[in-house]
Amino acid sequence: MNYNIINACKYDLEFILDLNQKFTPAVSDSSYDMMSYFLNISKYFKVLKVDRRPVGFLIALMPGYDYQSQNYRWFNKRYESFTYIDRVVISKDYQSQGYGKLFYDDLCSHSKEDSDYIACEVNTRPLNQQSIKFHEKYGFYEVGVQETEGGEKCVSLMIHEIKN
Repeated sequence: MNYNIINACKYDLEFILDLNQKFTPAVSDSSYDMMSYFLNISKYFKVLKVDRRPVGFLIALMPGYDYQSQNYRWFNKRYESFTYIDRVVISKDYQSQGYGKLFYDDLCSHSKEDSDYIACEVNTRPLNQQSIKFHEKYGFYEVGVQETEGGEKCVSLMIHEIKN
């Protein structure tokens, strides 16, 4: 595997937005302005490149931001020390090849100094079985359930304890 995980920059945003939109509703719809906002506030906003070609991204936030995501706010109310995965997407041709685990290992390594947990949500309506299996295998467990978007979606709120 010839891969790199690098910090995202403004030149990556077009690729990131395009990939994000291909994977809705598994991830939330977004805009260039929202991705620029994430670039400015995110603790971790990285791009996965395989053979120098971008194939995925991961955006994670620390607690305390005025970010309107219902799921982020749920964790913000209940946990002091966490890194919240807002979204992670890997191109279809590169899924189930270990890149998600590499991304999460990198995130845990970067988060262990200032977070006790990695937090995320996974859609249960519409069902994202692939994501549920991945997160459970990685060691995430459910700490809550929440309906969002007026009941259109339901999510499993999950955490993973970071080992220091």
